[in-house]
Amino acid sequence: MLRHDAPDRQEWRPDSPSDTGRHDRTPLGWFARALRVPGSERRSLVQAAKATFAATAAWLLATLVLRLPQPFLAPYAAVFLVDATVYRSVRGWAQQVAAVTAGVVLAAVAGHLIPWQAVALAVVVFVGLLAGNWRRFGSAGIWVGVTGMLLISYGTATETVLLGDRLLETALGATIGAAVNALVFPPLHGDRLADATRRLAEALAALLETVSGLVRADDPPDDVGDLLARARDARSLVVVAEDAVGLTREEQVLNLRRRRPGSGARHDRPLRTLIALWAPVSQLIAAVRTASAAREPYGYPWPDAREALADLLCGLAGAVRSVARQGEPVDLEECRALLARLEHRLVTADDGVPARLGLGTMTLPARHLVETLENR
Repeated sequence: MLRHDAPDRQEWRPDSPSDTGRHDRTPLGWFARALRVPGSERRSLVQAAKATFAATAAWLLATLVLRLPQPFLAPYAAVFLVDATVYRSVRGWAQQVAAVTAGVVLAAVAGHLIPWQAVALAVVVFVGLLAGNWRRFGSAGIWVGVTGMLLISYGTATETVLLGDRLLETALGATIGAAVNALVFPPLHGDRLADATRRLAEALAALLETVSGLVRADDPPDDVGDLLARARDARSLVVVAEDAVGLTREEQVLNLRRRRPGSGARHDRPLRTLIALWAPVSQLIAAVRTASAAREPYGYPWPDAREALADLLCGLAGAVRSVARQGEPVDLEECRALLARLEHRLVTADDGVPARLGLGTMTLPARHLVETLENR
């Protein structure tokens, strides 16, 4: 059975990172990696092989068994139904058949009522594309208009037998594609959770350490371009992580195959925690930019206050990395003490209004980070 579990990926180490990296960028290198390392390459290879098998089987059944003339819709439907999850394949089967049926019916009506082919084509495309926006069709909605257009342009819209053939071959191809995806190595995405957890934790921790270094410096940062670039990269990883969480939740629906223990499911909760950390991290970055600009009424905090805040951010960076490491406790005692010290300063110290406002804007997202980690 094909495995995609994350521990195998973590155990693999290339003998020569630079040479292997260059080799894996070639088609042969990519193929070799797909064969030896569980992960995205192998998943893509398996799905491509399944789609090829489904398309070929649909074509052979349509031509040799059912003897349908030019059954181009059968392999097309089969390919598109080999989707990322079994649930999407089954849902796509219903949407695909419904969309093509609507396109066939639309073409038949237009072909019988409109004697001019060009006018019938225009009407079918226009009405079909509008009808395809119905949410029940999903991503298959575009094929209402496209199917009708093909039938009108081929001149078969008024031939009842051929219209029936189109419906039959679409249903056949969609059924084969969905069945192959559900029965032959049903796709699992547990390794995506593990990989997304590791990458997002490191990105968020590095961001916090970068902000800590900027805050600890004596002068406000003049250029935060590098920080903003890192923030954009982290935001991209958050999107990838959200997609991984959605796929792993969806993969269990109607799936006959189950992940073996430790193949990524244990990363689900830590990854959700890391995703939740992004909002306060982005708020922290905005607060540092606001305070460092030193525009009234916000001022840059005093050095001892910034030193405590920098220590707090370093401690939070370590805690974020601990979230990604299974079985490792997340120690927040020092972070809580530093946060309490900063908040006490906000209400007792005579730092001046601008400096206190600047410190407060940076302390609030830090508090949110501590609270999120406490409630993980």
